[in-house]
Amino acid sequence: MSYPRTVRLTAVLAALALTALACGDDDSGGGAASGSDLSGADFAVGSKEFTEQLILGQITRLVLEDAGATVDDQTGITGTTNVRKALDSGEIDMYWEYTGTGYAEILGNDVTKAPTDEQELFEAVAQQDKEENNVEWMALAPVNNTYALATSAEAQESLGVSTLSDYAELADSSPDDASLCAASEFIDRGDGLPGLEKAYGFELSEDVITEVELGIIFTQVPEGDPCNFGEVFATDGRIPANDMVVLEDDQDFFVIYNLALTVDGAVFEEYPELEEIFTPIAEKLDTDTLQALNSQVDVDGLPPEAVAQQWLEESGFLG
Repeated sequence: MSYPRTVRLTAVLAALALTALACGDDDSGGGAASGSDLSGADFAVGSKEFTEQLILGQITRLVLEDAGATVDDQTGITGTTNVRKALDSGEIDMYWEYTGTGYAEILGNDVTKAPTDEQELFEAVAQQDKEENNVEWMALAPVNNTYALATSAEAQESLGVSTLSDYAELADSSPDDASLCAASEFIDRGDGLPGLEKAYGFELSEDVITEVELGIIFTQVPEGDPCNFGEVFATDGRIPANDMVVLEDDQDFFVIYNLALTVDGAVFEEYPELEEIFTPIAEKLDTDTLQALNSQVDVDGLPPEAVAQQWLEESGFLG
């Protein structure tokens, strides 16, 4: 028998209520959408396919519905290229993107020339994307979900690798020990492995790189099979849960990846209140908060929509 979304979530939300998320608090002063009436509005909300994006997509859907809008849930689109194509083609109206991804992958800028100040990078991306593609960037969040390389605490100690410079030396001196598991996007992107190799002066051979789904990294890297190192995102709750450590980016290669909501320009022109609705939500999305939310899904096994709803309620964004 099939039940509506709200009924199916009841038991999960009841369990979540017994243990408050560490990242939630009660001093936000009311729902973000409580003063906005979007009755009659229809939005298609997208996201990428990984946990953090699924949670963000559900946060967006719930807040818009709370303001009276009808929402077509298009979350879970695989890859940056596909979700951005969906925005550009009008299949979706909005999704959360990262400033570093916008600068390098979407707008095609040289990652080595990216501003190192968060606000400056955001403003540069927002201006260029609006001028070239009529896409609005808004609701900048302090979280920096940068790419990183991680390994097990045991491997870090035995191999003596704490920084990416250490890793580059290992790749030259003992390539097999520098074995890397990564998703296809990281392997191919200029702000991923190719740029990292160039910046740190090393090159991995194909036989020590294993292309995997992101989730596999957290089961295989701690075992050292088939890889000692893996691509991760800095906000992933599975890093501490699996006794993994992130290598320090000691040459500051990885671009800042702050979250922001990207919205089709025509949609924003019709509904400029979207910025007012989502800015206070974004301001509370720091690295610790998203790592805790991601952990609720990836470690505890809770649905992204349940985690999103609980956090919104605890933070005062839903009544």
